[in-house]
Amino acid sequence: MPAPHKSGFVSIVGRPNVGKSSLMNKLVGENLSIITAKAQTTRHRIMGILNGEDFQIVYSDTPGILEPKYELQEAMMGYVKVSLDDADLILLIVELGEKYDEHLFSIIQKIQTPILLVINKIDTAKGSQVEDKVAYWKNLIQAKEIITTSAKEGTNVGLLLDTIKKYLPEHPGYYPKDDLTDRSERFFAAEIIREKILLNYEQEIPYSSEVGIETFKEEEAIIRIRANIYVERDSQKGILIGKGGSSLKKVGSEARVDLEKFFGKKVFLETHVKVADNWRKQKLKLKQFGYLD
Repeated sequence: MPAPHKSGFVSIVGRPNVGKSSLMNKLVGENLSIITAKAQTTRHRIMGILNGEDFQIVYSDTPGILEPKYELQEAMMGYVKVSLDDADLILLIVELGEKYDEHLFSIIQKIQTPILLVINKIDTAKGSQVEDKVAYWKNLIQAKEIITTSAKEGTNVGLLLDTIKKYLPEHPGYYPKDDLTDRSERFFAAEIIREKILLNYEQEIPYSSEVGIETFKEEEAIIRIRANIYVERDSQKGILIGKGGSSLKKVGSEARVDLEKFFGKKVFLETHVKVADNWRKQKLKLKQFGYLD
């Protein structure tokens, strides 16, 4: 008799920069979430679907849990709340050196959904640090199990996957077996360009920038993409473009390389920089950029 089919929604949550996106990419086996060393790289809820013969796991990579200071961050925390409400299982990710923060983790303590606590970045451990941290967290979070991982090195990712499968409910798949994500090609094109902005600029530029795909035309041999990069002020527009357009050109050429890898096809990318005054604090603009329904 064949094994029963298991299927469920697994939400990956934690503070900014603990390795949530790296871990989801490793678990799914595809680079769906952009990754940089900057906090708040992930702004949306991004689903990654892993299919096996007798299981389907629908992962949700979420923005890092923080205290919202403006409308964009409010919307980001909205994604976290929705993904927690939907979840059959929660992966709470903490990094090795992290300490318990009652205010931040109060969102978790009210939830009845089973939790797996994942201590990430164990590749940086010294001495008995891993064992000490497992003991430390055991008394603070009511987790079904504690798994130690290194998303960077791939350590214990297989063990984590087996543990996730153990806690999935018996259910048919929610998506077709060849689906990898619920997001569109336009979404990933915008995210790849935004990743290059995060990597190439400092201070407020990455946080003040948003990318919108104006046109996405797929032809037989090439994809033609026209993208608008929005900033909040004229001064930021000048910095983003750079002297003689050099900075924007670098972002464009780096993004094009990754877009061609992602789509497996030649890409022609055209980028333009526009000003959208204080867009992070305005609900109407956030709606236009797809953060609010």
